Amino acid sequence: MIRLFAALPVPDAIIDRLEPLQTGLDGARWRERHHFHVTLAYFGDMKEPVAEMLDEEIGEIACPQLDLEIEGVGWFGRKEPHAVFATVKRTPELESLALACRKISARMGLDKDDRPFKPHITLAYLSNTPLEAAMAWSERWQVLRAGPWTADRFHLFESIGRDGKKSVYEPVADYPLG
Repeated sequence: MIRLFAALPVPDAIIDRLEPLQTGLDGARWRERHHFHVTLAYFGDMKEPVAEMLDEEIGEIACPQLDLEIEGVGWFGRKEPHAVFATVKRTPELESLALACRKISARMGLDKDDRPFKPHITLAYLSNTPLEAAMAWSERWQVLRAGPWTADRFHLFESIGRDGKKSVYEPVADYPLG
């Protein structure tokens, strides 16, 4: 079984702007720069033949290149924060690409992610972080703006779990935009 998700890569120049935010928050497990991405759809665990069909389906998506930018930060977990992130500005093209990926997931009967699409780059997962601390961190960095940058491709990533360690994300397929 392999665990897959579709995501946009984040260029080094944007990552360089995000790394200084990775400080000053108790309970944060900061993500390494090679883990930064903008998730479009989570597909879950599947067998190789299903992954091959998914790759074929995703390869049929037609979408223009995307102009993306960072507009502030936030956290997930209203009263019990579990992650902090940089917010990626919504665009109709970005929404359309994410929706196309999610429709394929639904059509194939894969893991259904019912959460509304919120474009973001996860900076840290949190453990026992008080709401007040997440709010203070967010207020400190809310003025952050980065980009724009042009996304000319997206990837199918495999999430490889490792006992007692952070998962590793490996791109296993590449899809050009435009």
